[in-house]
Parts: sequence; C-alpha cells; structure tokens
Amino acid sequence: MKFGIDRLLAEQDLQHALTGRRVALVAHPASVTADLTHSLDALIAAGINITSAFGPQHGLKGDKQDNMVETEDEVDAAYGIPIFSLYGEVRRPTDAMMDSADVFLFDLQDLGCRIYTFVTTLLYLLEEAAKHGKQVWVLDRPNPAGRPVEGTILLPGQESFVGAGPMPMRHGLTMGEMGQWFIRHFGLDVEYRVITMHDWLPEAGPGFGWPESRIWINPSPNAANLNMARAYAGTVMLEGTTLSEGRGTTRPLEVLFGAPDLDAKTVLTEMERLAPEWLAGCAIRECWFTPTFHKHAGELCSGLMVHAEGGFYKHDFFRPWRLQALAFKAIRDLHPDYAIWRDFPYEYEFDRLAIDVINGGPALREWVDDPASKPDDLDKLASIDEAQWRRDVADLLLY
Repeated sequence: MKFGIDRLLAEQDLQHALTGRRVALVAHPASVTADLTHSLDALIAAGINITSAFGPQHGLKGDKQDNMVETEDEVDAAYGIPIFSLYGEVRRPTDAMMDSADVFLFDLQDLGCRIYTFVTTLLYLLEEAAKHGKQVWVLDRPNPAGRPVEGTILLPGQESFVGAGPMPMRHGLTMGEMGQWFIRHFGLDVEYRVITMHDWLPEAGPGFGWPESRIWINPSPNAANLNMARAYAGTVMLEGTTLSEGRGTTRPLEVLFGAPDLDAKTVLTEMERLAPEWLAGCAIRECWFTPTFHKHAGELCSGLMVHAEGGFYKHDFFRPWRLQALAFKAIRDLHPDYAIWRDFPYEYEFDRLAIDVINGGPALREWVDDPASKPDDLDKLASIDEAQWRRDVADLLLY
C-alpha cells in the first residue's frame, strides 16, 4: 500500500514531470513517507527543486495548540527556503507566496471532516492557483474515517474557515477527491493532478480507512490517534460549547463532554432513553478528568469517553455526529437552563455562535434547544442531506 508521497518518490515519470519546475510543498508533521521521513526532507533528497514550503493551521511543525493561535513566516534553518504560514497574518496564499513556485504539492493528512481546516486550505490554494496559472498536485492520503457520510449540509451564507462549501460534516472523501469536487463546484480553471494511493481500501477492516501498516502521526496537536479521528466529526462540536472536549488532558476530542457540574452517568442514561440506536458502533464509558489548561482547568470533570476502536468499533453503525448531538440533547432535557453554547470568537467568526459556525447553520442547536423536538426530527433532516451528498460525489470517488 502506498500513499501519494511514496508513489512520487518511487516513480521516475512522476518526478520527471517536475523537472525544471519550482516546487512548493504544503505540509505538517504527519506529512511523512512510509519510513517516517518528512516529505520536505524526502523530496529535497530526491532532487526535487523545492523553493518554498507552507504550513497550515498549527504550523508546519504542528506546535500550535489551539484555534486562532497563529504561526509566523520563517526561513528553514536547514534548507534556507521560505516557510509561509497559511494560519497567521493570512489564511489565503498571497501573490508573493504564489510567485514562489510553479507547482504546489499538497501533502496534508486530513481527518475526513468539513471543519478540519486543511479542507479549506486546499480550496484557497486551488482558487489562488487558478488566478496565477499554477499547478496543484494532491499527494493523496487516506481518509481515516473512511467513506461514511454524516451531518447536515452547510447552508449558503454560512461559509467560514471551518466551512469551505456546502458539504456535510463527515464528507467521506480523500483530499484528492475533495479537490475535484471544489474544482467542479466552484468552476475553477486550474491545472490539477491527484497522485493517487495504491491499494487504499476505505471500507476494509480492521482499519476501515486507515491502513494498519502505517504509523499514526498527529496531523494536529490534539489528533492523537485513530479513535479521535473517528469520533472527531462529533466531538469537535464541543469546541462551540462550555463543555470540555478534553483539551488539557492526554485524550482530547475523544470524550462526548466533561464538566464539573454534570453527572455523566445520568446523562448517559438519558441518551439511552432518547435514542439507543445512536449509541451503536462504539463503547461509551464514564470517566473523570481534570484539565491542566483550557475549559475547566484544575477542576474535576465528569465525562463520557468514546471508544470507536478495537472490538467495540462497528464501522457501519458508528455515527459520531448524531452521538454528540444526542449528548447535547440529553443535557438539555435534564438541565433546561444549562448554558451549553459558548459565545466567543471562533475561527475568525465574530458575529455567529460558534456551534452554528461549526455546523454550517443553526439547525442542530435549534433541535437541541427545542423541548418538543425528537431524535427522528434531526435524523430526517440529516438523512436528506447525506443522501444528496452521496449522489453528488459518487462520480468523483477514486478508490
């Protein structure tokens, strides 16, 4: 099994297409080859004329912890090339940045979720490449969440850095496939190429998207393992709430919530009463943790841990977006006045509630807050969008 970067390094015809070209690399810590060499080092060692590199959110080094923590441009100490930040003074490549190369290699490990900002970084790169007559190659990597699709589609006017376009939360595509969708949906005239993976089996166990032969490396500081990647399309919604997502612990974004003033066991019982089928495909375990930083720092929190891993994981039944929505609904039913929604600037959006930015509209929040709403109401709303998305992207699947 080979990722796109491994094919590029192994196949001379692919390298030959870059001969005489100035090449830029968009990368982060998980941009590594099969032998764990960073793509920047491997490409330069292979004789590719790398003239610049770009780091997305969290930086090329992956050292920035939280949202809206910016990275500055720098010069690489070993190679003397500029390292441009796409999460600093700008999030869209500038004219000067685009002038630094002829071909842009996009080699970011994604999590298969609309809100993961590397998706939007790809769109911005494609749009700027179209304006400047540059080529973009995606060195394709697995979607670790596999092919399942889940969530409502982002509404017109709700676009943001965590919402590049009208797609559901869990999109089921690789970045190579997503680039094709961007080009078609936004009518981009850009030279685009996908260096596809060899033998990626997105629906085959036991990895169901992530080949077990490959080492997991954090693509961002809080993406520590495959369990997180599978749960993320749900647990990321906690970023728009007062509830802890586990930042400041060793297992961030693998919990349905944590709070010092909630009883997790009671919440789980209510979840099981409301929609037991939404808890399928994983194990849910009561847990306790004290964050060392971020929300509820220094306070003992009662929470629920998600285990979408090992023998507990059932790929065809696990639906993290619904699971997380159910946790919110259970808390609201038990505590009608609980301040779930956090009102703060989120990913450079200052005029909308973070939970609405995250979901690309208010539907989920309104469902949670409506005492008359039932699980079937949200399920019907999402199911229509999920079916539409599957139809829209069916001809773009490369694997």
